[in-house]
Amino acid sequence: MQRIIRRGTGSVVTWRRAQMVLLSAQGMAVAEIAEVTCTSADRVRDVIHDFNTDGFESLYPKYKGGHPRTFTLSERREVKKIARSKPAEHGLPFSTWSLAKLADFLVAEEVVDDISQEGLRIALREEGVSFQRVKTWKASRDPDYATKKARIEHLYAIADGEVIPEDGEPVVVLCVDEFGPLNLQPHPGRHWAERGGKHKVPEREPRPRRRATYTRPHGVRHLFAAYDLGKDKLYGHINKTKTRTKFLGFCRYLRSLYPPEIRIAIVVDNFSPHLTTRRDTRVGDWAQVNNVEIAYSPTNSSWLNRIEAQFTALRYFTLDGTDHASHKEQGSMIRRYIIWRNRHADDQRLRAIVNAEHLPPHVPATPNALLAGSDPASSVWGATAPRRGRSRTGGGV
Repeated sequence: MQRIIRRGTGSVVTWRRAQMVLLSAQGMAVAEIAEVTCTSADRVRDVIHDFNTDGFESLYPKYKGGHPRTFTLSERREVKKIARSKPAEHGLPFSTWSLAKLADFLVAEEVVDDISQEGLRIALREEGVSFQRVKTWKASRDPDYATKKARIEHLYAIADGEVIPEDGEPVVVLCVDEFGPLNLQPHPGRHWAERGGKHKVPEREPRPRRRATYTRPHGVRHLFAAYDLGKDKLYGHINKTKTRTKFLGFCRYLRSLYPPEIRIAIVVDNFSPHLTTRRDTRVGDWAQVNNVEIAYSPTNSSWLNRIEAQFTALRYFTLDGTDHASHKEQGSMIRRYIIWRNRHADDQRLRAIVNAEHLPPHVPATPNALLAGSDPASSVWGATAPRRGRSRTGGGV
């Protein structure tokens, strides 16, 4: 009791209750305790009786849920959708939303009956939407941008449990992309090392430096990867090339993870091996026969594919600061990382990296303040949340 009084617990309520009980134990009358603690005598009696019945548990307040949420789930999803869009898309002459303009627009469009700026700010924060600094951003010129984006977002809503799939719609959503080319070269990164420079001790050996690679005769590898949104699992398959045949082979593996009667959706970009063309219709034919929907992201919109954030984490944990001597060694490390990642999907550092890459459209910068005032070397692995820029890693990794 004295420890609570002297050091506190972070709760003023607990501190005051402990003070009342301690004064009572020291023989002070109820009226005197009420005067010292600036409360009523009945309140002091209630605290003492509760302590005699429940012990120290009675000192800690039991908060209830409070007022129920004002907005329904569908309303909150619509608010989030509009906040992530551009005002110009709705015929307004503004480059960005302020809280006041967004609140007025939501009421005018009858999305909600009424909403304050503070209530809007809280709702957006709970939905993971923040006010961010805009940097260089390549806008998509895909004529079907809105349709493709809406379809992918609808599939994500199904995977997140926000929407119940209708008859004939996919119930499993997989995000697929290639990571690479994987080169055998020193990768810059960070690690623990002895201090150098002016802090260097004369007897200490110099820090090792990465080797130079003027020639790379070992070729490259490509990682075919898939992210299962429902299971939060990552799958990978390394190949020497990334052709339509290799892509279909990986898709057949993904299809084998679920019974044939379960319809699945595969979100991919517009890389040529993913497409169905007049000369090669294998991808479309396979999808139609195997109860699969292929959802293509718009041009220059790789941020829509949630596997991109997983690639950022893979690069951080597996490649940064490494200098693999062979593709076998490199592939083994990637394989073991996928196993670890699927077993530790809730790892704090992993989630921080992935969440930092899940950026809303038109706002690819690092999150700033919240609106204020105004994602052998040929084998399949799998189990147990995007890179910005191009869908295919350029320049080698």
